Amino acid sequence: MEIGVSTFVETTPDTETGKVKSHAERIREVVEEIVLADQVGLDVFGVGEHHREDFAASSPAVVLAGAAAQTKRIRLTSAVTVLSSADPVRVFQEFATLDAISNGRAEIMAGRGSFIESFPLFGYELTDYDELFNEKLELLLKIRDSEKVSWSGGHRPAINNLGVYPRPVQDPLPVWIGSGGNSESVVRAGLLGLPLVLAIIGGRPTQFEPLVRLYKRAAAQAGHDVSKLPVASHSHGFIAEDTEVAANKFFPSTQQVMNKLGRERGWGHYDRTSFDAARSFEGALYVGDSKTVAEKIIHTRKHVGITRFMLHVPVGSMPHDDVMKAIELLGKEVAPMVREEISKWEGKKNK
Repeated sequence: MEIGVSTFVETTPDTETGKVKSHAERIREVVEEIVLADQVGLDVFGVGEHHREDFAASSPAVVLAGAAAQTKRIRLTSAVTVLSSADPVRVFQEFATLDAISNGRAEIMAGRGSFIESFPLFGYELTDYDELFNEKLELLLKIRDSEKVSWSGGHRPAINNLGVYPRPVQDPLPVWIGSGGNSESVVRAGLLGLPLVLAIIGGRPTQFEPLVRLYKRAAAQAGHDVSKLPVASHSHGFIAEDTEVAANKFFPSTQQVMNKLGRERGWGHYDRTSFDAARSFEGALYVGDSKTVAEKIIHTRKHVGITRFMLHVPVGSMPHDDVMKAIELLGKEVAPMVREEISKWEGKKNK
């Protein structure tokens, strides 16, 4: 059972002072967070790609490379790379370079993205949303699997027997599929035999168990060894020494971000009642003290079938020291509790 962290490198206004950190300062803080995550024994750190003012990481590979040379063990992944509006050749080259710097710890998490700013920025039409992703994923996998590539498609110039360099340390370079819970994307990942990441940020995590079964069924039908295919979840959360302290610290910035996105997308108002319901045992927020968060992760592992859990922290801008403390608690307290319980549970299942 792998435990890790993800971030969008947020630069939203501080809920108390209204001040906004510069993109540069927040990026440097995230590098410190990755280094700490490695030191406290976490397995993976993900940085999401965005192209808007309130998120600072338009190039996850560069941010991750900033931490690669300062870390020893932790895996470094995008979360996600918006592949639909990217050039798969450059994506592969960037993460192969990250793989070299980290000596084999890079991963690509490919997704269509829930934000659309990159499409007009790079000259793509939203009407081609699905077609772009399918075509570019095909090319990315061709590049991953072969040094010399011949390929043609409808949205990018053809490639005729050209090499793509550098080649990564890992063979193959891991490519995950990120999904918000769309059955089509889950089936695609299964048919291709690619690891799956589910963004579980609403409802009940256990509602995603049928999607995991659908994914595994598709993989098995395509002839893939299901036992070797990891499934990850990505959920918002925060950890402090006390559950109510954790909730009170995490709510203001979470509410700010959810209501800003809600105004953009037509969602209902996000209030403390919504927040408290989501942090209940069956909810999708992993907020509380170490024991509370560990118990929820264990529950998700047992009832959904995940093999990797990524805590997305923070949601909106929070004090850097609070985020660092949450990462420390996740690595030093939560992860050992989860791993011990899952090890016992797996042992009983296999008897």
